[in-house]
Amino acid sequence: MAGLPFSAPPEARREYEVGDMVEVLCDHDNDKKDRVRDWLTGVVVQVDDKMVAIQFRENVYLTNGWMVPDHVLWCPKEAENIRRPKTRRRG
Repeated sequence: MAGLPFSAPPEARREYEVGDMVEVLCDHDNDKKDRVRDWLTGVVVQVDDKMVAIQFRENVYLTNGWMVPDHVLWCPKEAENIRRPKTRRRG
């Protein structure tokens, strides 16, 4: 079977890889069990061509208010509500 022609080789490195730590702006429970909308750190557990699945230790909620039972949110890779964690300096 002949290979498909392309003008440039596919990108070998994905923006996110399984095991990466990321922050997501989402609704979740804070330390006091109050529901807040803020940045929350999670771990990338699956990546495909368009979406990234991030798993959290805390309860997370969909925009319509339903809690996600498996603590895994799917986000588009290019979404503004996902980012690399901010580095924190030790004082």
